[in-house]
This record gives sequence, C-alpha cells and structure tokens, in this order.
Amino acid sequence: MRSQKFDILGIGENTTDTFLQVSQFPSLGSKVETLSTQILLGGQVATTVIACQRWGLRTRYVGAVGGDHAAELHRRELRRERITFHLARTPKALSQMSFIFVEAQSGERTVAWRRDPRLTIPSSFLQRSWVNSARLLYIDGHDPLTTRKAASWARAKNIPVVADFDHWSPQLARLLPLVDYPVTSRDLPLAATGERDLLRALPLLKRTYGCRAVCATLGIDGALAWDGHRFWYSPSYKVRVADTTGAGDLFHAGFSYGILNGWELQRILDFACAAAGLNCEALGARGGISELQKIERLQRKGQRNRSAFP
Repeated sequence: MRSQKFDILGIGENTTDTFLQVSQFPSLGSKVETLSTQILLGGQVATTVIACQRWGLRTRYVGAVGGDHAAELHRRELRRERITFHLARTPKALSQMSFIFVEAQSGERTVAWRRDPRLTIPSSFLQRSWVNSARLLYIDGHDPLTTRKAASWARAKNIPVVADFDHWSPQLARLLPLVDYPVTSRDLPLAATGERDLLRALPLLKRTYGCRAVCATLGIDGALAWDGHRFWYSPSYKVRVADTTGAGDLFHAGFSYGILNGWELQRILDFACAAAGLNCEALGARGGISELQKIERLQRKGQRNRSAFP
C-alpha cells in the first residue's frame, strides 16, 4: 500500500497565547486595565501549516506538547482543521505558552513567552516516511538536532526546505547548509555574518551556506530577498492593523505556498506580504488567515506602504 502524499510537512512550534489588549503598554511598576482578554492558539509552524491547509494544500504537522489541558486544545484544533499531525508528549511539562500585550491603537504587540526545556521533539520520534511523503519541508529553529535530521532526509530526496529563523545560534550554523530557503528576521543575517548592512549580509549568508535564496522579513518595511544574482523586494500593504501577532507566520505560509506553486521570487514576496498584512486585521496569530481570493484582491487593488529601498 502506497503512503499518503502531502504538500507540506511542518516541524516545530505551537503555543497557547493569552492576549491582553490594552490602551497603552504598561510602564514599569504601573497597573493597567485590559480592554479584552482572550486565550487563542498560535505558534509559528502550527499556524503556517493551518494557513496552507486552508488554502487547499495537503499538510502534516509534527510538534511537541506537555501534559496539560493546552495539549488537548492543540489536538482538537488540528483535528478540526483536518491536518494529519503527530505530537510528542512530555507529561511533566507545560505546553509552550505566551502572554501577549496588544496596544489597541497601533496593533503592535509585546510577547512574553515560556518554553519548558523538557518540551522537545526527540529525533527518535521523527519518521523518515513523514519527510519522504512531503513536497516541501518547513521547519523552525527549535529542536535543531531533530530538524537537521529531517532536513538531511529532505535533501537526500531533493525536497525543498523552507525555514523560519528568528535568532542566531551556533546550532543554526550546522542546520543552514541543509536549508534551501531561510526566511529570517531582519537581525539574523546581521548577527550571522557580522555585517551591519542587510544588503551585504544577505549575499554573504547565501554564499556562506549555499542556500538557493535568502529572505529577511522587515515588518512594515516588507520583505527583501537575494537569489545570488539580484535582490527582490516587496513593500508591505496598507491594512487596518488590529494585531501584528502572526504576521510573520502568514508570510512564511505565503512563501511556502509560492515555492510549491513554482512562482518567481517577486510573486512569492508580494503574495506573502499580502497574506501577512491581512492577518494583522484581526486578533491572534490565526485570526486573519484570509482566503486566496481576498489575498489576490489586496494584491491587485491594495495600496503599499512606503518602500524602504527606493
């Protein structure tokens, strides 16, 4: 019997997010009343996979949970989204959690998060068939030993690897040679290369680790990529911002969706920026995941924010 095929396998983070909407961020030692409080699910890889599932892709997710009630919330949500999933359980640990202050007027957020060191995806938990059945592997910087194992299996099968990396670490230096498309924060290429200018850091990052292309997300400034020959840039779209949580997750979902569809980098960046922008119109990491038609409409008719690279 042939194993089921998937478009994308995501390995990495999920979280339970407590959102505290406030009129202004509290200063040290102060008290502030919340305008609203909600507990919502998030996590960069889990959210990316859910977005891709809603856009019609076949998805599989591998993550870690603790022995608490949040673990069942994640299972219930993944079942509801009809995602094939495998969750490594650490009974004596709490599932990853975040407390997110959202400033009502700007939609900007500040995150305080906690991941129990025991909360891991053991490399022994991973099955090679999960990787081999996917058309694309999507990973983050957590559990680098496990994701390096998965990426090496993907490389052996010529399966493209897309990664979401926020912070530089020595472990990532060993993982990056197995990543085709690292999509990073603005600061990671600078930290990884020692360069102060992103326009020099991105080419150096690609040259050092042999990636197909490297991309940095820049928040309201959009996204910038280097493919070894030229830079590709997309300004962000103007939207009504309610909460910026999850914008990066939706950018990564859009980027992965574009890779799977064989688009050129400019089209990928434009689509990913539009998906990320629309997600900011609602509270929570997954609150503004939009249909493909709405994303494409914003691309056709929406206005852009000012370009960071005139």
